[in-house]
Amino acid sequence: MSNRMRFVPLAFGLAVLLAGCGDDSSNESTYQTVPTPSANQHSSIFGSGGLSLFGTDTTSTPSGDSAPAALGVGVNAYLWRASLDTVSFMPIASADPFGGVIITDWYAPPETPTERFKINIFILDRQLRADGIRAAVFRQTQTSDGRWIDAPVEKKTAGDFENAILTRARQLRVNSVNTAQN
Repeated sequence: MSNRMRFVPLAFGLAVLLAGCGDDSSNESTYQTVPTPSANQHSSIFGSGGLSLFGTDTTSTPSGDSAPAALGVGVNAYLWRASLDTVSFMPIASADPFGGVIITDWYAPPETPTERFKINIFILDRQLRADGIRAAVFRQTQTSDGRWIDAPVEKKTAGDFENAILTRARQLRVNSVNTAQN
């Protein structure tokens, strides 16, 4: 490839970047205000009914166990909140409420500073169900020279986290139902 051909992608990218920086003073303020949806009104780029795939209703679950309406959460809100509550002692590296993924950063318990843990939580359903949550637990130990190496984790540990999340989600749901009845 010749030297001139190597600069074509760079020149094209630079041209696109500069085209976005133009000043069009003839077009005064043409911004429109968009009304903000109220708490019980769902907004969607696909219209008021949202996008329906295969005839499914995206606002409630078939079991009647609908999660509270929460704009911005694409998974069961009870499982989402319970997951965040359960790992609240660990630093959160990433949380995606649309995809239902929570990734913690490494956490070393004060009792065992040469051991650290990381947890990935996956919320798989919009319903509050036992199979709607998965947890993956990672463990590392510190060697004498300060390096961290992977260590085995008991399979029971991930299940314990999943059960703790489900227990908390059920508590949140019961509290929500009791509050709504009063």
